[in-house]
Amino acid sequence: MNQDANIKTIELDEELAIGDQKITSIQIRRPKSGELRGLSLASLGQMNVDELLKLLPRITIPTLPTAIAAELDSADLMAIAEAVTDFLLTKRQKAALPTM
Repeated sequence: MNQDANIKTIELDEELAIGDQKITSIQIRRPKSGELRGLSLASLGQMNVDELLKLLPRITIPTLPTAIAAELDSADLMAIAEAVTDFLLTKRQKAALPTM
């Protein structure tokens, strides 16, 4: 597990190919305000696929081009969407969430 709270590592259920490179995990960086430009925060908070596909090339390591991101397995996309949504919450909002 990554110690940096601004980066989340997602282990993919279905590997992706970028050229000859096989991707089995990706890292998601907490987006900065400029990386959110032109996107709807409300739509991102609702895990809107179109908005996520616009954002992912800006915040993924390795960089996932939109066409490659569109090939993500639905379970992997959901895991990524959860990570992005978590980044959008304030510390106060996270503290107010019920714990499991």
